[in-house]
Amino acid sequence: MRPIDMIIVHCTATPAGRRVSVTDVDRWHRERGFDGIGYHYLIGLDGTVHEGRPIEKVGAHCLGKNSRSIGVCYVGGLNAAMKPADTRTPAQRRALVELLRQLRRQFPGAVIRGHRDFAAKDCPCFDATKEYSTI
Repeated sequence: MRPIDMIIVHCTATPAGRRVSVTDVDRWHRERGFDGIGYHYLIGLDGTVHEGRPIEKVGAHCLGKNSRSIGVCYVGGLNAAMKPADTRTPAQRRALVELLRQLRRQFPGAVIRGHRDFAAKDCPCFDATKEYSTI
């Protein structure tokens, strides 16, 4: 297993309520030249945690941080006007917390950050670093 010192939270930058599958994200990422879905986990609107890229494999989700991180993404992040917004459903909120707790148990030295901490983006459209600081 590769060393992991960071868990980075993302959003799909899709409108609230739009269903997005692992297959969709895999296709989007392949269209961008990646060798498949760049996230290790995708959280659906109903809170289902879907596996994406195996965690043993380096992700493609945060430039310069992929080799030592795990990418977790929730579906959503935009409001009806296509502006950044925290669109997490209650089920997504619960699933994210549980997944992040599980990953921190597996990788106790890993810190949780939002993609926006490393890129000029709003992703994941809320302050993940602050919200998950106690996990």
